[in-house]
Amino acid sequence: MATTHKHVSAPLDLTRWRKVPTILMVAGGALALLGFFCDSKQFAFSWLLSFMFFLSLCAGALFLVLAHHLFDAGWSVPIRRFLEHIGSLLFPWMALLFIPIALLAKTLYAWMSMVSHPDHALHAKAALFNVPAFYIVAVACFLVWWLLSSRLRYWSLKQDEVGGAEPTYKMRFYSCIGIFLFAFSLTLAVIMWMKGLEHQWFSTMYGVYYFAGSVWMTLGTAYMITMILDRKGILTHVLHDHQYYFLGSLMFAFTVFYAYIHFSQYFIIWNANVPEETFWYKQREVGTWFWVSMVIIFGHFFLPFLALLRIDVKSVWPYMVPICVWTWVMHFLDLSFNIMPVLHPKGFVLHWMDIGCWAFMAGLLATVFLKKFTSTAPYPLKDPRLIEAMGIIHPVPTQISGGELDEADDMRDGRQPEGGIR
Repeated sequence: MATTHKHVSAPLDLTRWRKVPTILMVAGGALALLGFFCDSKQFAFSWLLSFMFFLSLCAGALFLVLAHHLFDAGWSVPIRRFLEHIGSLLFPWMALLFIPIALLAKTLYAWMSMVSHPDHALHAKAALFNVPAFYIVAVACFLVWWLLSSRLRYWSLKQDEVGGAEPTYKMRFYSCIGIFLFAFSLTLAVIMWMKGLEHQWFSTMYGVYYFAGSVWMTLGTAYMITMILDRKGILTHVLHDHQYYFLGSLMFAFTVFYAYIHFSQYFIIWNANVPEETFWYKQREVGTWFWVSMVIIFGHFFLPFLALLRIDVKSVWPYMVPICVWTWVMHFLDLSFNIMPVLHPKGFVLHWMDIGCWAFMAGLLATVFLKKFTSTAPYPLKDPRLIEAMGIIHPVPTQISGGELDEADDMRDGRQPEGGIR
């Protein structure tokens, strides 16, 4: 059975988009700076919202690189390089963007100005929710992310130079220890920086909840970048239809995973009916926040779930691109649902400072990413599984590979080793 081919489009011309990152950075920076002087509290929350949004993108990319090496995946080799570049934005760029949060921490986190003993919840969590711990956790998290992202990128580029087995083993080693460090550091960061806005509340699923939404959005981003690089002819000769299929399948999987985690958190808290826990959801039923929650339920789960259910749509660009863009919209709304009720308890407000901070970070990180991408090979040149990713050799016959080992009509160039696979 031949696999469904993706939609074929004309080469993509991005000439008129070259200045967009600079425009976003300058215009967004001006708005953010103006907002700081107009209303420092609103600026602090808007900055935190945008920071957590782009942190999720960078952390999600780092996770996908870790997963690639842990599972010794073949299909993801061509997309690994740009994911490494996105993950490497965690340090120093995301660390620098954290500075305003560190400086305005007392504006964001009420517990920093409270005495712990009269507040039972704060007293019970005093070992974590104290000023020195806040900054120690931040430094520790960024050090972990720097170690993982820099080493994985270093050995990936080293592999391009020398080939051989050592870079592959090194990347597997860092991924082996890194997956545990990643899980612990991301959970700790989300607890301190997002959940810490309402220190009374607690949830054992909050770190996984943030992680699920982050990877979901990152997969949509990876699909878009892959499509753009394919249409530009940069990755075309090393891609096969199964890159798009697997990215779409993972988006579907994380759509379900996110919904499962979010519903489980809600169900357990609401069923226990403990005031120290239920107040968080109760607050998010006030005013238009209730309707935001409805949009998240249907827009973050039901819509993408139904849209990605069919197997044959995952390689159709005109169909998938709106879904990928939709992941950004829903993830931003989801983070607003988590952060902004503290500042705007009566309902959802899309403030111009939210747009300014987001635009500045988007422009800055896009500019750095493009410089990183153009400074190296666009994909791992000497990865031992690149030939498999291209669809030339499939160790195991699958529907994606054509169903039979000797079927090659679904491959981009129709190539197969002379004499077939022995």
